[in-house]
Amino acid sequence: MILGAIMSILDTTIVNVALDRLGRELHTSIADIQWVVTGYLLSLAAVIPISGWAGRRFGAKRVYLTSLVLFTAGSVLCGLASSPTELILFRVLQGIGGGLILPIGQMMMAAAAGPRRMGRVMSVVAIPAMLAPIFGPALGGLILDNASWRWIFFVNAPIGAIALVAAIRGLPKSERDDAGRLDVPGLLLVITGMPLITYGLAEIGKTGSFSSAKVIAPIVGGLVLVVLFVAHARRVPRPLLDVHLYARRTFSSASVTTFCLAAALFGAMILMPLYYQQVRHESVLATGLLVGPQGLGAALAMPISGRLTDRIGGGPLAVIGVAVTTLTTIPFGLIGAHTSVASLSIWMFLRGIGIGFAFMPAMAAAFAALERHELS
Repeated sequence: MILGAIMSILDTTIVNVALDRLGRELHTSIADIQWVVTGYLLSLAAVIPISGWAGRRFGAKRVYLTSLVLFTAGSVLCGLASSPTELILFRVLQGIGGGLILPIGQMMMAAAAGPRRMGRVMSVVAIPAMLAPIFGPALGGLILDNASWRWIFFVNAPIGAIALVAAIRGLPKSERDDAGRLDVPGLLLVITGMPLITYGLAEIGKTGSFSSAKVIAPIVGGLVLVVLFVAHARRVPRPLLDVHLYARRTFSSASVTTFCLAAALFGAMILMPLYYQQVRHESVLATGLLVGPQGLGAALAMPISGRLTDRIGGGPLAVIGVAVTTLTTIPFGLIGAHTSVASLSIWMFLRGIGIGFAFMPAMAAAFAALERHELS
């Protein structure tokens, strides 16, 4: 499971440092080529809500294996793409696989761990999140400086094959459960509402305005559909997503914290490579190395936070981590073309420590707030 998650997150970090190169190679603008990332995230957001139902209906192992096949096949097709449109479409296929790999893997590990070992298990689950931001950008830079951009996708093929064989041999067989009928109305509301919001947010970069109709209309439309989904989920007996869980203070607080930290982490993983390449004109390899300190800080903090969570609980650690992340994010709003690289690296390292100390305790707290039958 760890190898599959590493592949999924590693690919994201590699592609982030390649956006500038992809735009030039495929003769399109940054605003358009960003859909290589956005299209992946749209499909990711669309399939995550059905992961729990699919795991119960078809068996978690079977769904996990299918997700590995989809992600690996999508990676190969991305490497064969001949136009921006083809690349974006194949990234959508990748996103479908990636959107199932992480939640199904976490579900299987959380169910096996139980609440007492949740912090330690979550720190194991975090291994991909620790390694990918360190090695992904550097690996992407190394590939792009020495080979075609296509190899940033082809590199997933052998990793995917190894992960598939390891999963077939190593994962225990998971039984199917009574998942009931798929909540189709809820699914339709989610897979249209969430992508609409994501699309609207992505259009901000293209239009350069928060007030454009191309931004406001999809965001408002998406929010309306999400509200309708919540109202629907509160009425039906077996909704796609049990929104009643958010009435639990611990679960809702942990979910909001995790959401904000993920936005902070992945936002920087997209913006900082563009800053180094377009503003400071660094090479792709240099860019990959320069964004590594954040991942290094997180890598050092996460195992410690996992052990401490099991001993003292995740609440205090999450508060400290969020505070550190917030304070170390402020300087990035003040950087310019000649800001010291050393100071940027120090702030990114400290920011990574903050994220590492907050992320895992928040995730562990969310899982610990659930009963065993609610983990799927």
